[in-house]
Amino acid sequence: MYRKRAYDEVLAFRLESKGAVLIEGPKWCGKTTTARQQAASAVLMQDPRTRDQNKRLAEIAPQTLLSGSTPRLIDEWQVAPRLWDAIRYEVDERDEFGQFILTGSTVPTDFSEMEHSGTGRISRMRMRPMALFESGDSTGAVSLRALFKGEPLLICQAEDDFEKLAFLTCRGGWPKAVDQSDRVALQQAFDYLDAVVESDISRFDGVKRSSSHVRALMRAYARAVSSQGTFASLQADMGESGAALGESALRGYLDALRGLFVIEDLEAWNPNLRSKTAIRTTPTRHFADPSIATAALGASPSDLINDLNTFGLVFESLCIRDLRACAAALDGAVYHYRDKAGLECDAILKLRNGSYGLIEIKLGGDSAVEEGAKTLKELAAKIDTTRMPVPSFLMVLTGTGQYSYPREDGVLVVPIRALGV
Repeated sequence: MYRKRAYDEVLAFRLESKGAVLIEGPKWCGKTTTARQQAASAVLMQDPRTRDQNKRLAEIAPQTLLSGSTPRLIDEWQVAPRLWDAIRYEVDERDEFGQFILTGSTVPTDFSEMEHSGTGRISRMRMRPMALFESGDSTGAVSLRALFKGEPLLICQAEDDFEKLAFLTCRGGWPKAVDQSDRVALQQAFDYLDAVVESDISRFDGVKRSSSHVRALMRAYARAVSSQGTFASLQADMGESGAALGESALRGYLDALRGLFVIEDLEAWNPNLRSKTAIRTTPTRHFADPSIATAALGASPSDLINDLNTFGLVFESLCIRDLRACAAALDGAVYHYRDKAGLECDAILKLRNGSYGLIEIKLGGDSAVEEGAKTLKELAAKIDTTRMPVPSFLMVLTGTGQYSYPREDGVLVVPIRALGV
């Protein structure tokens, strides 16, 4: 059974407005399945029965692969980079929107066979593993779209189960993990990690990389998740585990992980402020899914419950994943904020129309909610509202709590298992 994704409406709109849409994202996140819901025909480039033939046709007669009912899905197109220019040309010739859907689990490393960027013809769309409201683990009753429209917060109930939240964090949003037994579901993130470490990262660009060094880097990144961990701190962490890498080599490893969509850092937000406070621009470290971090650390749900500091960091990463899914559906993006005075805000959801919401992420507890609300009000007071709009909402997104509710000061408190688009 197909579970509706936030990306369904994104893909539908992109097809209405461009000749081709490229869906990018990590392996196993559901790109092909989502694309097939709207594709009228398909060619699977990595089908072992036809892979060699497809690659040969891409060289000598790409139009053969592109012929079929539209939208036509070209799955894992990057195995034959010459298809890119053929698709761009075909889009120009047909002069119609909604012709092709491309999916890709890696960024091509060799652009020599691609003469055109695809600008104006091919729209890019990033997918990620399932958010809780997509997997059915959130009611989705609190609508961010409604909040941006100025509607009052819906006071609704959410499941408040700390152990289940730890399980969902470790399980992640891998579609194949949903609806499985707990043991099978938890294994999926470990299998994903092993695939990246043992083969994918070396296949990415043909550069042989040490699996022990990759695993050490993944652990170091996991320990830096939801922080502004520096390049030097990653190097130091790896060195302490006996897997030291020089600067150039480490950058190559990180570039490969980005190219595989394994890591996806959160960029800094630069608002107009009343004062001349310097804003820090170091990104916040995140994986595409929090389960990659827990797998890299070898952590189980019970381990998280026994280490609330680590749980809080990977929970924040889970929330960023879910907010990114919401942002995609709302035509927006997610950022973080930190200034030289030490004021930080975990997430800023900014829409293309200029409206934005400020969000602090807290695992739970009244004191944590109070702290988050204080931070939000302090940041909101710094923003120069003569040069940009006031925030659409201030929200503390929590891991625990049975209800969503507005505080007397106007700050919204929302359990993650009630959040939706």
